[in-house]
Amino acid sequence: MIHVFIGTKAQLIKMAPIMRVLQDRGHDYNFIYSGQHRDTVDDILANFAISRKPDVTLYSGRDITGIVQMGKWVLDIVRKYSSPTHKAELFRNDTNGIVLNHGDTFSTLLGSYLAKRHGLKSAHIESGLRSHNILHPFPEELTRLATFRLSDYLFAPGEWALANLAGYKGVKINTGANTLCDALRHSARQTAPVREGGYGLVSIHRFENIFFRQRLTQIVDLLLASDPARPKLFILHKPTEKKLKEYGLYERLAACGHIELHPRYDYFRFISLLGGSDYLITDGGSNQEECSYLGLPCLLMRKATERQEGLGHNTVLSGYDEQVVRKFMDHPQQYRRPPQQLAQSPSELIVDALQDFIR
Repeated sequence: MIHVFIGTKAQLIKMAPIMRVLQDRGHDYNFIYSGQHRDTVDDILANFAISRKPDVTLYSGRDITGIVQMGKWVLDIVRKYSSPTHKAELFRNDTNGIVLNHGDTFSTLLGSYLAKRHGLKSAHIESGLRSHNILHPFPEELTRLATFRLSDYLFAPGEWALANLAGYKGVKINTGANTLCDALRHSARQTAPVREGGYGLVSIHRFENIFFRQRLTQIVDLLLASDPARPKLFILHKPTEKKLKEYGLYERLAACGHIELHPRYDYFRFISLLGGSDYLITDGGSNQEECSYLGLPCLLMRKATERQEGLGHNTVLSGYDEQVVRKFMDHPQQYRRPPQQLAQSPSELIVDALQDFIR
């Protein structure tokens, strides 16, 4: 049997196309949800028209957002579900199944560990991505390295990622691109523009940006000093909003006439806004990929990235260099590229490769 282990909103968005393929082909699967981001799951499942609700939910408390809270949560889950008595609850007493884990979070590592602990195969979706810098991103780079070693199947989204897996055991499969491109296809078929053009989007949420006052202040200062003729929609993740208020930056942004503060939207609405925008300023790896498929100018607020999509084309890695940031924001149209057209669905390739585990 196939077991789909989901931890975060971003993972669900990228795994939803695989779940849709399983659903559309009539294949049963076991949906295990960590409970980490409960407030967004139903919306995403509805966006992708997935009728399946989680079969198992590991945690039912408030959303996990803080680092200390995350560490305690992982330890609690490991202590509880490592016991052989929980195999029936987690994996339906399956003895010949495979657990699909995605990405580079603690929940990725948790799902990989639980698969191996209970004698099942572990598959890593979006495998082989590397920044080759342990501190950027941290701790994601370390999480990926550990997940590579725990995985029996490694699905790499391209030749570069595949090459990074050369030293690891397991069956390696090149899906050609990320399942995110399938998510974008679903979105494009079901959404319409929600705002006229002539604006930029901002989405900042990573640990290395929001948990350091000096870094977040630098980003805010750059936004405040940018072209006042072009509105910027700042999409607020909850931890980002909390830190902006803690550092006294929220009020400065709210008082700026060319910056609009918006709550997070559901995935399809966000993609509709993204598609109508002039550019995106972000620190998110998934956003980098989305922009590369759309050909949208993207400024990455990071020192290093584990993804190659768009670099040297539509995406600029800022390195927090103010001159690089200003050059991009003054002339974002220079980085626009034609949208990518992929011949084959990565999600369908993944399901095709897992036929031995389907029943």
